[in-house]
Amino acid sequence: MPRHVRKARVGTDRTNFYEDITSKIIAELESGCVPWVQPWAAAKVPLAIPHNAATRRRYAGINILILLGAAVERGFSGQSWLTFRQAFSLGGRVRKGERGTTVVYADRFVPAEEMKRACTAGDEARAIPFLKRFTVFNTEQCDGLSVDASSIAPSSHMIEPQVEALIRATRIDFRIGGDRAFYCPRNDYVQVPPPAAYFEPINWHRTALHELAHASGHSSRLNRELSGGYGSKKYAFEEIVAEISSSFCCASLGIVPTVRHADYIGSWLEVLREDNRAIVRAASQASKAADYLLGFLPDLAVGAPTLVADHEAA
Repeated sequence: MPRHVRKARVGTDRTNFYEDITSKIIAELESGCVPWVQPWAAAKVPLAIPHNAATRRRYAGINILILLGAAVERGFSGQSWLTFRQAFSLGGRVRKGERGTTVVYADRFVPAEEMKRACTAGDEARAIPFLKRFTVFNTEQCDGLSVDASSIAPSSHMIEPQVEALIRATRIDFRIGGDRAFYCPRNDYVQVPPPAAYFEPINWHRTALHELAHASGHSSRLNRELSGGYGSKKYAFEEIVAEISSSFCCASLGIVPTVRHADYIGSWLEVLREDNRAIVRAASQASKAADYLLGFLPDLAVGAPTLVADHEAA
């Protein structure tokens, strides 16, 4: 296949993926369902991050939302996934007629020709983004797999002490007081009202995780763009990141996520409609933020390498 045709095809595949996933998430938000919260609200879906049954690694970024959506849409009660070949390698098989779910790996590479050009010109080589797709199946679509391959070990940890331990371990300036929760990027501190201000105590912990997600973006940590003023598109994008990160943290800690800022859905929709890659970038940054925060709890088995991560610039 000629190179220009191959490039055009790759570009079309990438565009279709972004359009497909963005359109689906927009439709869910418009219907009142928040895709990074609703799956865990369904009784059948366990509180955990989707993982690969063969490698035991967790999926990352947009793939988490894709697999959660598939689990809810198709009524799966587990969050273990694998490829056709992986099922075979574990002594099982995908049942005939089963429909898989597409996940993606996005990254960049530098072609040999570009390396030569850069060396000749004396400048920096330009990396080219690529998108690779994989088809995975839920273990409930397979026969012959062991029980271990198709299950997620339930967490035996208590929720509240873990969140409080995480707050201390991050060493982020965390202040309790006032009548509203927020993160102040300029002075790098989080403030959350006292637990008594919340109708349900667990909501204090959900709120704390949301604000800690914002704090993870400080220049001394993950260095995200935090300069957007209230009401701006940058502000709305960062709120999406914090909302998704908080839901990932909650699920990993055994807390059912909720939507902290439901009144922001309109601004989220505006961001997603304007840029069909925004949700992929937001999910990627949220996944990194959750991994960063949960990494302060070494006893919690969530620090394994992520699988099929989404590159920022993909």
